[in-house]
Amino acid sequence: MASTPRPLTASAVWFFSGGLAMVLTGAINLLNRTYGGVAPRLRWVCVGANAVMTAFALVAGWVGRASGGELVTIVGWMGATTVLSVVQSAVGVTPPRKQTEDS
Repeated sequence: MASTPRPLTASAVWFFSGGLAMVLTGAINLLNRTYGGVAPRLRWVCVGANAVMTAFALVAGWVGRASGGELVTIVGWMGATTVLSVVQSAVGVTPPRKQTEDS
């Protein structure tokens, strides 16, 4: 976001909004990492946000005529965050233990 082109044009605002969307998605991922155990629905919000950002990256790369390497790199990173947000062990969420009569 700090590298947003100066003078303020429609393209610069669009560039900034993409950076802002990535930062906010990252913040949701960090909240999920910290509070996912006590707020299980937050995980699905995180998965949805990551999936939308992955699709957005794919469409933006295609429309912007990114090279194959650029497209694979950015969609690969975004796809990895989506996969990791689905895998419970990656976010530190463990299923609750069943209590026995002894405990």
